[in-house]
Order: sequence, then structure tokens, then C-alpha cells
Amino acid sequence: MRRRLESFERTRSRLSTLIPLYEEIHRRSADSGAVEVVKTRGRVMLLIQDAAARCTEEALTVQPGGARPAGHLERALPRDLEMLGRGVRLRTLYQHTARYSPGTQEYVREVSAAGGEVRTLSELFGKMLVFDRSTAFLPVWDNPDAAVVLREPSAVAFLRSVFATAWGLAEPFSASYTAATTTQLRDAIAGQLVEGAKDEVIARKLGMSLRTCRRHIAELMEELGADSRFQAGYLLGLRAQDTQRLGPGRGPDAGPGIGHEEGGA
Repeated sequence: MRRRLESFERTRSRLSTLIPLYEEIHRRSADSGAVEVVKTRGRVMLLIQDAAARCTEEALTVQPGGARPAGHLERALPRDLEMLGRGVRLRTLYQHTARYSPGTQEYVREVSAAGGEVRTLSELFGKMLVFDRSTAFLPVWDNPDAAVVLREPSAVAFLRSVFATAWGLAEPFSASYTAATTTQLRDAIAGQLVEGAKDEVIARKLGMSLRTCRRHIAELMEELGADSRFQAGYLLGLRAQDTQRLGPGRGPDAGPGIGHEEGGA
């Protein structure tokens, strides 16, 4: 578990070093008109459809938050199948919790049969669509109907590098939890407990229901022998320190332990 957390932290650290570059790119792009804020849902959907219709090589999508609404999947499926039919490489990232959604499972079956690629990760960095290394769509955090449209090549290249890092850590989608995905979810919850995050925050970040999140926390506490969330976070923090001091595989949690068991979410 510690090794997995350390891997996530190294990835997060590498991505954070790119933030100043992205901010500079964003400033220059805004000055040149390469950044557009579209404030209405209808206009956003038209621009996405147009970008998809023009796409000839590659489409990348990131969809955090667990199960996607049925209406979103119904709109996306014909567009995505049409792109795949033209030879476009389509790659999609979901969170692990999307594996329990029947609608998402059916969508993944259809796009996979047509050549699409889908993977999942415990945590994602936000919604994103990128078409042909030329146009990207990002959310506007205080307006769910709006989107930021980026057309500046360096900014789009930055977003592709973020996607590539997450894609390399993700697991291929299947309609169940594997030992690897269960491990990642449990490790992500453990990391949030160490940071002192509230149940509601953890559930939102990992795209799961509050009830499921609390069940996982209760199981972690039982395995640790902790009487409270505070004590669980403290014990997990001690294990992380021991692993750093003794080296991977030599701390008190060496070998099969928390996060290494199979099970559902």
C-alpha cells in the first residue's frame, strides 16, 4: 500500500511542476484569443460535436465522478462510434467506481467492440476532452453549463501530457473490481484519512456514494484496530513513515495487508 501511495505522490509532484508552465501558457493564450469561455450548454454541445466531426486522429476524454448519467451516455455513444468508424483512436478515463454502473458497462462494451480503449483510476484530475491535439474542453468550476475551449497548441500539449501520465497508471476497464483496482481504491481512501479529509470529501473525490465510502473506512479501521478515524489516520501515517525509513517491503505492513485483499466496493 505504501508503495502505491508513494507512486501517486510522485506523479502528483511531477504534475505540480508543470502548473507554472500551464499558467503562463494560459495567460499568453488568453491574450491571443486562443482561450474561449462558452457560457451556455447548447453552444458547448455544438462545439464538441463540431470538434468530434472534424477529428481525424485522436480523441481523449476524462470523465470523473463514478457512474455517468444515462442521458450523457446516450448522446456520447453515436458520436464516439462514428469517430471510431473513421479510424480515430478514442481513449477514455473513468474512476474505478464507474465499473458498477450498468449504463457505463454497456457503453464501454460498445465502444470497446468498435476499437475504443477505456481505463479507470481511483482519482482523476477533472473533466476534459481533447480532439486531435488541437482543441480541448475544460469545465468552468462555478458554472456547470459552461466550458473553457483551448485552441493554443502548447496548452493542449500540456493537457495531453497530464492525460498520458494518468493513462499509464490506470487499469483496463472491466465490469468488476479486480485486486488491483480494489487496492488502488483502498490506498486512495487511506491517503485521504492520513490527510484528515472528511467522509464527504473522500466520497466526492473517489466518485462513490457516502455509504460505500464509510463502509471502506470502517473496514480499514477494523483491520488497523483503530477506535476512531483520527487514530486510523495516525496509524496509517506511522506506517508510511516506517516504510520510508526502512524501505519498500520492509515496514510493518510488508507483504499482504491493507489494500491487498480482493473485494467489491
